[in-house]
Amino acid sequence: MKKIYTLILAALVALSIVGCNAEATPAKPKKVQNVQVYSTPNTDGKVTTKTIEAAFESVGLSVPGNNDMNKPFKTRFNKVNYKVYNLAMYINNDLTLKLLKKYPNFGALTPLTMSIWEGPNGCMNISTLSIEGMARAIGMPVNDPDLIAYADLIKKALKTAMPQGSFRDLDFTVKFPNKTLATNFVVDVDLDGESPSDYIDDFEAEFEAELEPLGFLLPNYTNVQEEIFDDAGYTDVYDFYHTYSICKFDVIFPVSKTHPEAGAWAPCSFYLYKKKGENKMHMGWLSVENWITTLDISDDASTKPLREAQGMIEGIIKEITE
Repeated sequence: MKKIYTLILAALVALSIVGCNAEATPAKPKKVQNVQVYSTPNTDGKVTTKTIEAAFESVGLSVPGNNDMNKPFKTRFNKVNYKVYNLAMYINNDLTLKLLKKYPNFGALTPLTMSIWEGPNGCMNISTLSIEGMARAIGMPVNDPDLIAYADLIKKALKTAMPQGSFRDLDFTVKFPNKTLATNFVVDVDLDGESPSDYIDDFEAEFEAELEPLGFLLPNYTNVQEEIFDDAGYTDVYDFYHTYSICKFDVIFPVSKTHPEAGAWAPCSFYLYKKKGENKMHMGWLSVENWITTLDISDDASTKPLREAQGMIEGIIKEITE
């Protein structure tokens, strides 16, 4: 009897795994993807957004935000698309420091982001950027040793969070695989007797004041200079280096309905920095075209709000810097 029970249990687990993989479009030949989705059977409910967060923390990836999107979705839109849908941010400070030293625009991935959702067949899923996605986004070589270490750490976190999980086959066609599709601004800085600290405080206060009335949320703010650079003794390069995580319900709700894995790109990380001895401020983030061209997003319900949000942020920056 015990043997029969064991065989039945094994069969049910196998069916669950097949079911998880079946949520993705069946792959034809395997393609290089910018996004990776890790899935596990979860009919017993043991894997939760909190256990996933704890697993990431346990391997050295701190999670500054792990936001339940279903609560605001239900309030704002009177419905949800998934039993569970979270957008979370994660970061390893040591590897971020190493990468920022070489690629200052790595701030566009500081912190990194992921979506966590439970599909209709009881499978828990986590979407993160693949190593190819990170390399392409920043325009850095995919064989950079620190990037490889970061990608390996992410995989370790995923396997720790969901030991019975596996990477799903995806059939997206990544358009423009060799373009970063980043949005960058460089503006002149006239301190006019102000300290760099006062200058960036004033700029960010105006930036936030312009964003919030348009429905943008700022779920995370990282003072990279203080939290990463200063702690490591890397104090002689920048006057300031900050990043924001930026999100908008009217964007992520329609996109996540058909592309829950879009959380690998959201919330968007937006960086601002000024190097010592320069009178320029650099700003940048990863254009929504990254979402569109890596996830085969083509429906107007998704692309329209994405491009509108992109235009709003660009417009705000132009307005307050001209």
